[in-house]
Amino acid sequence: MKLVVQRVKNAQVEVEGKLVGKIEQGFLVLLGVTHSDTKDQADYLVKKLCKLRVFTDENDKMNLSLIDTSGEMLIVSQFTLCGACKKGTRPSFDKSAPPEVANELYEYFIKEVQSYGIKTGTGVFGAMMEVELINDGPVTFMLEAHNG
Repeated sequence: MKLVVQRVKNAQVEVEGKLVGKIEQGFLVLLGVTHSDTKDQADYLVKKLCKLRVFTDENDKMNLSLIDTSGEMLIVSQFTLCGACKKGTRPSFDKSAPPEVANELYEYFIKEVQSYGIKTGTGVFGAMMEVELINDGPVTFMLEAHNG
C-alpha cells in the first residue's frame, strides 16, 4: 500500500463537474493498493498518518498531528501509484490490486481514519477525478507498508 500525503490548506475533488469531497486544513491522501496489501497494512498506515507530527506548533516546529490540530483528510484512490516505470516508457500495473480488492481496502482505510474522529472527504473509486488543492508548505510525504 502506497500513500502520497500532502499537507494542505484545503482540497477538493470533483467527478463529472460535481463536487464529491472537500476538506479544509489537513491532508490530501492519494492511496494506491497493490495485489498483496492487507488490512494490517492499512491499520499501520492509518495509525501512522493520523499521528504524524507535521503541523506546526506555537514555535513554528513540525510537532503536531492531524488529531492535535483537528485537521481533516481527503482520501483519493489512485491505482497509478502502484505503476512500475523501470522498463520501457509505458508503466506496468501488474502489481496493482484488482478493482474489487482495491476498493474494499480503500473503503476499509476510510472507515479506520474516521474511527480516529477525523472528518474525511473522499473521491469516487475508479472514477476520472479532478483534484484541486492548496499546498501548505509545500509539505509532502510518501508512506508505504509492505508485507511482513
